[in-house]
Amino acid sequence: MAEDMIHDNCGVFGIFGAQKAAELTYFGLYALQHRGQESAGIVTSDHHRLHLYKGMGQVSEVFSNKALFAKLKGKIAVGHTRYSTTGASSLTNIQPFLITNQSKMLAVAHNGNLTNSLALKSRLEAGGAIFQTTSDSEIVLHLFARSKAEGSLGKICDAVSKLKGSYCYLFCTEDSIIAARDPWGFRPLALGRLNGHWVVASETCAFDIIGARYEREIAPGEVLEISGKGLKSEFPHKKHRHAFCIF
Repeated sequence: MAEDMIHDNCGVFGIFGAQKAAELTYFGLYALQHRGQESAGIVTSDHHRLHLYKGMGQVSEVFSNKALFAKLKGKIAVGHTRYSTTGASSLTNIQPFLITNQSKMLAVAHNGNLTNSLALKSRLEAGGAIFQTTSDSEIVLHLFARSKAEGSLGKICDAVSKLKGSYCYLFCTEDSIIAARDPWGFRPLALGRLNGHWVVASETCAFDIIGARYEREIAPGEVLEISGKGLKSEFPHKKHRHAFCIF
């Protein structure tokens, strides 16, 4: 069992293939509430489109109306609970962020900070990008949209290879979850199993609350796709010395 790593800079949770994926994500975020109390959100996929609900406040406040879960359809879900380290505490910065690119929907939840965010944002804006938020989390979506790589996994690998800093991302596509961890291993991200379904979370306490079993860490620099075909890992970064959180 991996040790839980304590950071108060946002929590992410995702689950693939489970009935009541949104409810399970709610409980996972509840267990990660100590990582961020400003806002929370959940996005789900029914393999046709993505469904999103998010708001300001703690997890139990944002999702106090249980009727919301009926609208969050599908067996794929990604959630986020936010503590702002960059970007204002405002409605526009609540995650997950959801976009449509070339008729495909994509959502992202992010934990961490990018050290080259200003340079990337300036370059993207000079190329015509229009940012909707003040969060550095949005940058990866612009890099994704401009990538010439094939498929969602390829575009995400291309996008994160341009990032510097400490980060973990969970992306939700119409038929997959894609997890990405920075090559230094600054931010924790764990992989688990629940009744044969894959689960990803910032800390293993989120597995405990839903009865999931810890499998392994997402490796530093790994981009892991979870889909109906199983797991597929890519390592798009150059080799780095690992620098794990001391907690």
